[in-house]
Amino acid sequence: MPTRVDVGRINRRSFMKVAAASAGTLVVGGSTVFPVSQALAGKPGATTTRNPLYVPPTVSPSGLTVREAPATVSLGGGRSSSVWAYNGSLPGPTIRASRGATAQVQLVNGLSQDTITHWHGMIVDHPNDGHPRQAIPPGGTYSYNFPINQRAAMNWYHPHPHMLTGEQVAMGLAGAFIVTDTIEDALGLPSGAYEIPLVVRDAAFDLAGNMLYKPRTGGFLGDTPLVNGTLNPKLDVDTARYRFRVLNGANSRIFALALGNGAPFTLIGNDGGLLETSVPVLQVDMANGERVDLIVDFRGMAVGSRVMLRDLRSGWDLLEFVVTRSVNDTSTTPTALSTISRLSGPVRTRDFSFDGMSKINGRLYDINRMDFQVPFGQTELWRFSTSGNAPHPVHVHGASFQVQSRRGGRGKLFPWEQGWKDTVLLEDRETVEVLVRFDAFRGVYLIHCHKLEHEDMGMMANFEVV
Repeated sequence: MPTRVDVGRINRRSFMKVAAASAGTLVVGGSTVFPVSQALAGKPGATTTRNPLYVPPTVSPSGLTVREAPATVSLGGGRSSSVWAYNGSLPGPTIRASRGATAQVQLVNGLSQDTITHWHGMIVDHPNDGHPRQAIPPGGTYSYNFPINQRAAMNWYHPHPHMLTGEQVAMGLAGAFIVTDTIEDALGLPSGAYEIPLVVRDAAFDLAGNMLYKPRTGGFLGDTPLVNGTLNPKLDVDTARYRFRVLNGANSRIFALALGNGAPFTLIGNDGGLLETSVPVLQVDMANGERVDLIVDFRGMAVGSRVMLRDLRSGWDLLEFVVTRSVNDTSTTPTALSTISRLSGPVRTRDFSFDGMSKINGRLYDINRMDFQVPFGQTELWRFSTSGNAPHPVHVHGASFQVQSRRGGRGKLFPWEQGWKDTVLLEDRETVEVLVRFDAFRGVYLIHCHKLEHEDMGMMANFEVV
C-alpha cells in the first residue's frame, strides 16, 4: 500500500519531495512498482485472456450513504487488489436521478486521511460542492443536501481534499453521477442493458498486486489500463446500438479513443449533456475529468464478431466488444438532440495563465485566500493560456461554460467541445477562450487544473460569486 501522509503535517514542499523522488525511482513508500506484462497492459497483438466488464450497481442519491475506505476488489480473472473505494466498489456505485429530485447523501470517511467529496459537473451551492475547506477527518461525516436542477448528463464524484486529491483518486475513489430528464427520455436513445457507463483510467500495482500511487510533478501515469476497474475487459453485446457514457477518470493520462475496426462513434453528448446534433467521429480525445456520450452500432455485425475499443495514444486495447446475440433493435439515434441557448455579450474578460506545474497567474493556491470575485448572473469571457508543462485540463466549479475558440497549438475546436462543458483541455502554445455565467448560486468555488498532481501542488484558485 502507498505511504499515507498525515494531513495535519502535509505541506506543498513535502508533496513535491515525494513526487520528485518517485520520478527517479521505482520504489515508493517501501513498495516496488509491479512490472506489468504486455498482455496485462493491454497491448495490441498480445495473447490476452479477457475478463467480463464490471458494471457498478446503480443507486439513488435519496438517503444514500457513501463511505470512502480501503477495500479489496476483484479486477477480473481471479485477481484481487487492495484499493480505496466508495462503498467497496471500483468504481463507486453509479448514482442516477431525475432532474427535479433531491440528493441527500451522507459521506463517511473511513480513510486515514482527511477527505471530502466533490460532485464534478453538478451545479450545487458552496456547502454541497466539496470544497477543500470542507474536508472531514478520519472517522468524520459530512451531510449533503441539494436539489438536482440541471440538464441531463453524466457527471461524476471524487475526493477533493487539498494536496491529497491525486492519491485518493488514483487509489480508486471515483464514481458516475447520471442525471436524466424528460427531454432526453423522449428521444428513444439506447437504454437499460444498452446504456453503460465506462470509467477509463490507468493504474499501477505493487508486487503483491495492490493498487499503488506514484506521484510525480509531471503527473501520475500508471502502466496498466482499467475500464470500470476491470483488467483486460470484454463486453458481450447484441446486434444493437449501445450508449456508452465515458469518463476519463485518470489522474493525468489523456486518452484518444477509437474503434479497432475503423468504424465511427456517433457522438451525442459531453460534460454538460446532449449536443444540439449527433456527430460521427472516428476518434475522441479525452482529458482528465472530461466525459463523452457515444453510440456504438453493432447492428449488421455477425454473431462472433469482435471489435476493440483502443487508446491511440498509448496503443492500449481498452475493452473488447464480442457480438454474442442477434436481436431486433428498437432504439433510435436522432440527428437533432437538444436546444442549447448560446451565451453572448460578455461584460468582462479575465485572463488565467497556467504557469509551470503549480501556479495560476503566478500564484500558488492558498486555501484561505480569495483570488477574485465574479458578479452573479453576468456573462464573462475567460481566457486560458499556459507558459508550458501542459496538458492542463481546466475545470471550473459552480457553472458550465461554452468553449469559443482555441488559438495556437491544435488551433481548432473539436466536436466534443461543443455545447456545455465544465472541463476543457489546454495544451502547450494554446489559448482557449470560454464564455461562462454563474446564475445558479452565490458562494465560493474553484478553478483548477484537473491534472491532479498539478492541482495538489497549487494550480488552483478560489473565487467568489457575489
